[in-house]
Amino acid sequence: MLVSSQQALEQFMLYIQVEKNFSVHTVREYESDLLDFLAFLQAENVNDLTSVEYIHARLYVTKLYDEMKARSSVSRKISSIRSFFRFLNKQYGMDDAAFRSLYHPKKESRLPSFFYEEELTQLFEANIGEDLKSLRNMAILELLYATGIRVSELTTITMNDVDFHYSIVRVMGKGRKERIIPFGQYASEAMLYYIERARPMLTKNTNHQQLFVNMRGGELTPRGVRYILNEMIEKASLHTKIYPHMLRHTFATHLLNNGADLRTVQELLGHAHLSSTQVYTHVTKEHLRQTYMNAHPRA
Repeated sequence: MLVSSQQALEQFMLYIQVEKNFSVHTVREYESDLLDFLAFLQAENVNDLTSVEYIHARLYVTKLYDEMKARSSVSRKISSIRSFFRFLNKQYGMDDAAFRSLYHPKKESRLPSFFYEEELTQLFEANIGEDLKSLRNMAILELLYATGIRVSELTTITMNDVDFHYSIVRVMGKGRKERIIPFGQYASEAMLYYIERARPMLTKNTNHQQLFVNMRGGELTPRGVRYILNEMIEKASLHTKIYPHMLRHTFATHLLNNGADLRTVQELLGHAHLSSTQVYTHVTKEHLRQTYMNAHPRA
C-alpha cells in the first residue's frame, strides 16, 4: 500500500467531508468507527491495511458483540468500514472483500417513541412564560413539532430562512439537500414573540444571523437543544425521557393518525426512501391496536 493507515484515514475523512458533503455528526461517527477498528487491528498486530482479511472482519464483529454493542451500532460500524475500504479500492486498488462479504446483523424491531397528544399539550402548557428563556424555548418546541425537522437542521436556520408571510421555513438536510417546510399559526406566533421580544435582548452583544441563540446570545448547538428539551420535560413533570428525534417521530405519527398520506410525510421529513417513512405506519397501527385493546369490552 502506498499510504499508512493514518494517512488513509485522513484522506477518507477529507473525501466524505468535501466530496460527499456529509454532516458534521455523520463525519464524527465515521471517524469514531474507523479509529476503533484501527485500534483493533493494532491490538491484533495487523500493521498493514492490505493484510486485512475476512477472518479479521469476523473477529472484529465478535469483539463488538462481546462488548454488548447494539445490533444497530454493529451494523453502522460495518457500513463505515466497508465504505472506507471501498474508497481505498478506488484510490489504490486495494482488495475490499473482507467486509464486503460480511452480513449486516438484523436490526431490532423497535418502534419510534412519540408523545401522545395529551402529553404534548401538558408539555406546552407547563412551559408557557413571558421571560426571555421561556419565549425562546417555546419557539423551539413549537417549530420542532410543527415541522418535524432534525435538531441539526434547527440549529442552522438563519433569520433569512423563515418566511412569515407564507409560513414556510427553509432547512438544509442530510447531504446538503434543501427543503421547504410549512408551519402553522402556533409556531408562527411563538417565533414572532421570540424574535420581537427575546432575541434582540439576548443578541445585543453578538452579531450573527442564526435564528436560535443560547442565553449568552451565541449560536445554539444541538447539545444545547437537548439540554433545553430535558429542562422542559422536567418542568412539565412528564415521566419520560426526551430526545430531539422524539418530536420528529411525534410530528410524523400525528400527521398519519390524522389522515396525511405517506408520500407527503416522506417529503416533509426529507427521507430519501419511502421505507424510512413506513416505520410510522407501524406506529399508527400499534396505536390503533392499543386503543382497541383498552376500549373494547371483550378485547
